[in-house]
Amino acid sequence: MGLFLLCVWWWNVTAVLGAATLEYRSDQILIQPRAGVGLSALASFHAATGAGVMRTFPRVGGLQVITVPPGTTVPGLIARYQQSGLVAYAEPDYPVYADATLPDDPKFLDGTLWGLNNYGQNGGTAHADIDAIDGWDVLTSASNIVVAVLDSGIRATHEDLAANMWVNPDDGGNGFNAFTGTNDPSDDSTSHGTMVAGVLGAVGNNGKGVTGVAWRVRMMACKCLNNGVGGDSTVIACIDYALANGAQIINASFDTPTPSLALSNAIVAVRNAGIIWVASAGNNSYNVEVNPSYPTCYGIDNVVSVAYTTRTDALGFLSNYGATHVALAAPGDQIYTTFAASDTYYYPPSGLGINLAGTSFSAPYVSGALALMLAKYPTENYQQIIQRLLRATDPLPALAGKCVTGGRLNLEKVLNPPLWLAPLPSPAAGQFQLQLSTGANRQCFIQASTNLTVWTSIYTNTTSTIGTFDFTNPITSPWQFFRAVTTLQ
Repeated sequence: MGLFLLCVWWWNVTAVLGAATLEYRSDQILIQPRAGVGLSALASFHAATGAGVMRTFPRVGGLQVITVPPGTTVPGLIARYQQSGLVAYAEPDYPVYADATLPDDPKFLDGTLWGLNNYGQNGGTAHADIDAIDGWDVLTSASNIVVAVLDSGIRATHEDLAANMWVNPDDGGNGFNAFTGTNDPSDDSTSHGTMVAGVLGAVGNNGKGVTGVAWRVRMMACKCLNNGVGGDSTVIACIDYALANGAQIINASFDTPTPSLALSNAIVAVRNAGIIWVASAGNNSYNVEVNPSYPTCYGIDNVVSVAYTTRTDALGFLSNYGATHVALAAPGDQIYTTFAASDTYYYPPSGLGINLAGTSFSAPYVSGALALMLAKYPTENYQQIIQRLLRATDPLPALAGKCVTGGRLNLEKVLNPPLWLAPLPSPAAGQFQLQLSTGANRQCFIQASTNLTVWTSIYTNTTSTIGTFDFTNPITSPWQFFRAVTTLQ
């Protein structure tokens, strides 16, 4: 038989093989011995059925975990034990799931924020979202992370933003205005920066309006656009401020068709400081490999350029794309967010039929996710964080060949990487090699089997700081199936 690689979701091995997903483990059941039944009688029945006892719990009534023998199904084995008269009950080993972490913000609860939780509302496609709920089960707060929003300013007093605004310890301001040289980066009539800020970091679980990807974060307002227009000099002035005041991420929801040596050098300075630059890919429906857009196409390795997707997981109609310069996509269509008209204003108003869309909003989805990643993985550098981000997208047919990853942001995967086994080119004749990937510094076990029932641990290692290790095995070994687990069963 040929080599078959199992990518481990421990629950229900048959799901990996393409069978319908079961609601219980396919390799073991639970039984409770009947009161008064001797252990020898039960052991004889185990032997007759070919089942094995994996574990016994004497303090829980002698409950036993029983392996399902080859050629036997879970329902079939349960029926045999129930008919034996030896057990009080026999039942499947059902999965248990963590309670979901849901914010109480009204526009999340009513389904308006589809990019965070898409269950098919309003013509959407279920799960065409960033899997925010499962990501929030891992982490909701990046309160120690500073994200500089280089934009038109932010209404810092907005009810859904005020608590997440960065405060300069020297002057009490919330950022910098490159046009006036002051610490007053108030938003202008476009409200562009305030809208971006709401997507990135509107306060979560405060019972008001919306929630950002990061429920808690420190947003530094850097005004480099005035009524939608700025210049290389205003952007560089804001970069200089962000560098001087501890920003770890820069969200730049703007682009230009004209390259600038001065601006590219400034972004290199940002890179040298370990800061991640999140760029909107642009809204011209262009392939940037043919019609370049900047900063997307500078080719600097700290730049993460973002396309946008719709609630049906299509590439946005306006979105730029590029197989080598656009990194990934994130939701950016039919957006609802904070607005600068007042401290309680949100946009767009209901009933007007306005579609707020563009890569300006997909970029802060990624910036919010990166803030949570930096909070969870504080020892990793910008290259490791970006690699983690790009490895954890959801591949989409609409994005194949349109961006580096061919995928959309997934918050759960970047915060709680799944176990994954993938083949590598064989290092030498007579060998094959697998790569395990998951979280960093995590002990994992490679197990092998000839029948998908009995598994033997054959290799143990701890993943590197980027969450991987390689395993080499002779082709002549008897094993036909492989899986990875983080705990020995």
